[in-house]
Amino acid sequence: MPESDQPSPAPPTYSSKTLFEAPPYDPAKERKRKIKISIIVAIIVVLAVLLWVNRYWPQEHLVKQFFADLQKQDYKAAYGVWMHDPNWQQHPEKYARYPYNEFYTDWGPGGQWGLIRSFKIVGAIHPKAGSGVVVGVEVNGRVDQAHVWVEKSDKTLSFSPY
Repeated sequence: MPESDQPSPAPPTYSSKTLFEAPPYDPAKERKRKIKISIIVAIIVVLAVLLWVNRYWPQEHLVKQFFADLQKQDYKAAYGVWMHDPNWQQHPEKYARYPYNEFYTDWGPGGQWGLIRSFKIVGAIHPKAGSGVVVGVEVNGRVDQAHVWVEKSDKTLSFSPY
C-alpha cells in the first residue's frame, strides 16, 4: 500500500469530564488499595529483616561444618573445610603454610579446645577493616569462645586476628 493511501491516525480524544463530573468516591475500593499497599510493605520489611539476620549464614555454615567434623573426630575432613579444599590430600604441599600436622596439634585432642563434645555458633561480625567474618563459637560449654575467621573471597578458615 503506498504511503499516501494509508489512513491517517485518529486524532487524540480528550475526556470532556470536568472535576465536578469525576467518578464518585468508593471507600471499599480505597480500603482494598490501602490493604494491598500495607501487605506489600510488610512483606518487604519481613524480607529485609530476614536477609539482615542471615547475612552471615554462609560463613556460619562453614564454621558449623568445621566444628561438626571436629566433633566426629574427622580431623582430615575438618582440615579440608579449614583450607576450603576437600581434596587437600592429593596436594598437601600446597598448604605448607599451615600443614596438617600443625592443624592437628592445634585442633586435635591435645589442642586448646580438647575433644569437641558440643559447640554452638553464637554470632558473627564483619570488622570494618577486614575482608572476612569473625564467627564466635561456644565450645564444650566454656565461657571463652573460639573465634574463627572466614575469608569471604576464598572461604578459607583461620584463627581470628580479633
